Amino acid sequence: MHISLADIAAGVGGSIVGDTADANGSPLEISGATQDSRAIEPGQLFIPVIAERDGHDYIESAVRAGAPAYLSSQPVSEPVAGSTAIVVDDTISALQRLGRLARERIGGGVPGDGAGQVVGITGSAGKTSTKDLVASAISSERSTHASEKSFNNELGVPLTLLNAADDTEVAVVEMGARGPGHIALLCDIASPTIGVVTTVGNAHTSEFGSFEAVVEGKGELIESLPSSGTAVLNAMVPEVAGMAKRSQASVVTFGVGAGDVRAVEVVINDDLTSRFRIETGPFQVEPFDVALGARGEHNVANAAAAAAVGLALGVSPEAIAAGLAKPKWSPWRMEMTSAPSGLIVVNDSYNANPLSVSAALASLAKVPAVRRVAVLGVMAELGDEARSEHERIAREARDLGIEVVAVDAPLYGADVNVAQREEVRVLLGELGDGVAVLVKGSRVAGLEHLAEELLSEA
Repeated sequence: MHISLADIAAGVGGSIVGDTADANGSPLEISGATQDSRAIEPGQLFIPVIAERDGHDYIESAVRAGAPAYLSSQPVSEPVAGSTAIVVDDTISALQRLGRLARERIGGGVPGDGAGQVVGITGSAGKTSTKDLVASAISSERSTHASEKSFNNELGVPLTLLNAADDTEVAVVEMGARGPGHIALLCDIASPTIGVVTTVGNAHTSEFGSFEAVVEGKGELIESLPSSGTAVLNAMVPEVAGMAKRSQASVVTFGVGAGDVRAVEVVINDDLTSRFRIETGPFQVEPFDVALGARGEHNVANAAAAAAVGLALGVSPEAIAAGLAKPKWSPWRMEMTSAPSGLIVVNDSYNANPLSVSAALASLAKVPAVRRVAVLGVMAELGDEARSEHERIAREARDLGIEVVAVDAPLYGADVNVAQREEVRVLLGELGDGVAVLVKGSRVAGLEHLAEELLSEA
């Protein structure tokens, strides 16, 4: 999004050190923003964040890479040559204020107009997949911008808005939370008009404190919606469906065989893609068929949520079905690859919690194979429920006839093969035709590299 340096300074209450216009008198502007100096694209504003490292140390490299301007919470007497500095009290707070400024311009509006639509998506599992499916379902008929990968926190949400194109009509924003009030903060930045809650479960309970607190926190999205907005809620999860009473917006439910927008006649293909029909009550459209390109039975419900959003935005069923057939997908989510030996590897390694691991195991059980193995890393941030949830997952796998190899994760129990990372390949034994391996764990496990190794060695 193009924003002038003068507007940025005014929007964040910052002081400009350097030029605000070029030699011809035209206002200098940025075209998006990033906090990562390694990912700078020419024209982007650099926002140094102080965390494990101080982003101010990378300002010069960001300018060399093409940043015309940067924020700074440190005093600046002279900007880095060829750039303009905007001095602020706190760069993260300034980024969030810039996110609000960008949100006001979504839909071609002017500050304060709020003309465009923002779809906020949260839940204990399925946020990124649903975000990808929503963007795919609507993008052929609405100029759409969506969160990159899992940019879903107090940095990622404003960056998503700032990096939207000037002609964006709909921004699709993933919203994560580590505790009460986090979703409310993100909603204050993004002002969503449509809110989707995928599901709730024991994820981040160490931060929230309890399952009930998780439900309360995810529902902050629904509470934020305007009366003219739409809440899109999972009909199959009572705690999510019950959030309807917390919203002044219209409510549309979704599900598999349940809800206002429902997937019926579901068929799961051997490659874990699916076919089904979408039926809908509140929208005046005929049932329509979908051949879903995303893998995993759990993505059928996510696709129903995407269809509900598309219909709420007035997108045609034909466009929705076409988008769901070939979704643009974030990496390391139900990536199914066959090695030359015939080994099948399902790489779902981006993250893990009990809900998403259960869904992945159910999908693995449907892969045509004579031997199925789940290579599982730790499920982080479960608090007091950590041991019981890991052991439950191990029992669930056993009931499905799936072997479990736990990588540096003894919480799965004594009946599970526990291995160090370098021992996994030996422990798995012969891998080839008729063998299917799922690789899944929380980000801290870093198992995506293991999935690549299995494929390269098979």
